Amino acid sequence: MTNSTSFKFFLSLIAVMATLLSDAAVKLPSIISDHMVLQQRSKVALWGWANAGEKVTINTSWNNKAYTVTADASGKWITYVSTSKAGGPYTITFKASNEVKVEDVLLGEVWLASGQSNMEFFMTKTRSSSYTGVLNYEQEIKAANYPAIRQIDVANKNAAEPQQDFKGDWKVCSPQTADTFSAVAFYFAKEVHLATGFPVGIINATWGGTAAESWTRKDVLEADPDLAVTVKNYDQQVRDYPAALDKFNKALEQWKQDTTQRQPTAPARPNNDKAPFRLYNAMIAPLIPYTLKGVIWYQGENNAQKAYQYRKLFPAMIANWRSDFRNEKLPFYFVQISPHRSQNPEIREAQLMTYRSVPNTGMVVTTDNGDSLDIHPRNKKLVGERLSLWALRNEYGKKNIVVSGPLYKSMKVDDNKIKISFDFTGGGLVAKDGKELAEFTIAGEDQKFVPAKAVIEGDKVIVWSDAVSKPVAVRFAWRNIPDPNFYNKAGLPASPFRTDNWKGMTEGRN
Repeated sequence: MTNSTSFKFFLSLIAVMATLLSDAAVKLPSIISDHMVLQQRSKVALWGWANAGEKVTINTSWNNKAYTVTADASGKWITYVSTSKAGGPYTITFKASNEVKVEDVLLGEVWLASGQSNMEFFMTKTRSSSYTGVLNYEQEIKAANYPAIRQIDVANKNAAEPQQDFKGDWKVCSPQTADTFSAVAFYFAKEVHLATGFPVGIINATWGGTAAESWTRKDVLEADPDLAVTVKNYDQQVRDYPAALDKFNKALEQWKQDTTQRQPTAPARPNNDKAPFRLYNAMIAPLIPYTLKGVIWYQGENNAQKAYQYRKLFPAMIANWRSDFRNEKLPFYFVQISPHRSQNPEIREAQLMTYRSVPNTGMVVTTDNGDSLDIHPRNKKLVGERLSLWALRNEYGKKNIVVSGPLYKSMKVDDNKIKISFDFTGGGLVAKDGKELAEFTIAGEDQKFVPAKAVIEGDKVIVWSDAVSKPVAVRFAWRNIPDPNFYNKAGLPASPFRTDNWKGMTEGRN
């Protein structure tokens, strides 16, 4: 063997050995990486991959403890370690045939921020649009020096089956990085951090223009006949597409031969980015079982035309996530859809019903933050701060905080008037501009609503109209673009509502 041949053989041997060692090396998911935030005072999940049967030793610097776990037959391993009170930075060391150090780890509060574009909306713009940033974004970003606030972005992907990982890195909030933070999540995290002193980690799993069924596990949808239809319809589109495409290609060839004929139209490709369950598979499944404090959610615009179905879908999705993250009481705080020409009142009602029926949830009303032409209101500070009210009161002991504007509770007919009672009166009910209460309508048994007069009496609102002698129902702000002035003294607006359950425009759509 010549020297040249020997040298080449030696290089090949090194390459093989490197490959073997690489295959055996302990590997971590993207979410377990430098600058991460782990939930304080908890049993948190740490997991990854190694050789089947290989032992992995984990050392955590906040308690100087070592944990040992063995990879299963598929090479996956998982263990749970105890975290102490908020603080850091700390280091976690993973040792197997190699060693991986995760540095600058903080213990604090971990929140998953998810939904569609209004949660995705960055401080300057969304990932998928050229919209300008939030109000005063230049000043806000310049002042965003909060090293204890971290965010990791889950890459926009879809998948037919649940995935084990995603591409992403934790980033530390600073004037150099804050421009690509979710704006709503940034303001939420800022308020929580300043009020508690705790580090806050945000997992940003968002995608504009998506429906709630996209974020829900397939078997959860299939378990309910009213929700299963979304999977059935999508599966049918997938099955039909190849034949439709083949038919189109043949027609296209014929048209090329005779362009006097009408040019064929290509069939619609199944939209995997917006299909049921596929975003859950690629953007939520890889996060499980990372330990969370709670979820903040801003979505519903893409379900407005099926708002009646959303009454079931949204609670089912919440239950799905709580089950997967192994916390039946996982706090889930969400934003009611703002006024816009495409957003009907029934989607806001479905969200209000979810708050009423699902424990450990909270809803932010945004009737004062809409734009009739722009589905993306730029005042994200208002939204993030109102979300933080729920967290600060329920999770962080700030019991004197008023978290919501008036929410409809009950009604009572009194002669030719209807008395409405509310939760969250917040020190008293007010017409914010000092004028008469607006956006109230009233109807008799004929179900024909007319404009009504409404006055505040103590903690109730009295509603009537001279045109309705025997009223049976009241509605408030019940249109796509309402402009109400009904608040509590804490400065929070009342949610749109109706006292009747008459059939709406979206009932039966699925």
